[in-house]
Amino acid sequence: MEKPYMNAQVKGVSTGTTILAATFDGGVVIGSDSRASMGGEYVSSKTINKVIKVHDRIFCCMAGSLADAQAVTKAAKFHLSFHSVQMETPPLVISAASVLKELCYQNKEELQAGFITAGWDSRKGPQVYVVALGGMLVRQPVTIGGSGSSYIYGYVDAKYKPNMSREECLQFATNALALAMGRDNVSGGVANLVVITETGVEHLVVPGDKLPRFHDE
Repeated sequence: MEKPYMNAQVKGVSTGTTILAATFDGGVVIGSDSRASMGGEYVSSKTINKVIKVHDRIFCCMAGSLADAQAVTKAAKFHLSFHSVQMETPPLVISAASVLKELCYQNKEELQAGFITAGWDSRKGPQVYVVALGGMLVRQPVTIGGSGSSYIYGYVDAKYKPNMSREECLQFATNALALAMGRDNVSGGVANLVVITETGVEHLVVPGDKLPRFHDE
């Protein structure tokens, strides 16, 4: 006799992930791995870009349900584009983070997605904000998120320094992502990094075989 699927659940694509952002002297680095999984059980993609541009010098990283995160970032892009046209000036980083916060809070019963927002503006310079599940908004100099973050809290606490140089911050971010990707089975692929400063935006991709190794894998 065939058993009924009483407890069956539909599991969507998840960005079981490692995301981070850190400020340095004059700018900010935001980055993530590139692996997406289905319910944490198997890898559905190795090349998901989780660092999303929401305006010229504002980017966000997403964690949680990929569909939810993509819907929220798409809505945020529209709001910020409309805002910049109305104000005739680029939006502030806090404005972008606040839009994401409002979208997450207003839909907290339906969404399963969190964000890190990072960027540069002329008022406050480089900034990093965390938008957690449910819509909490917090500014921090450095932050990490996703399933892989639990493996690197000690590294981040020990190695992050305020006012690092660009090169030091890039190495810090690359090492943190490599450590998490080496331990977390749903983080992996390549390291996508974006450097945001007053002068512009630089995209960097570190392939998996070029990431630093700290143990035998």
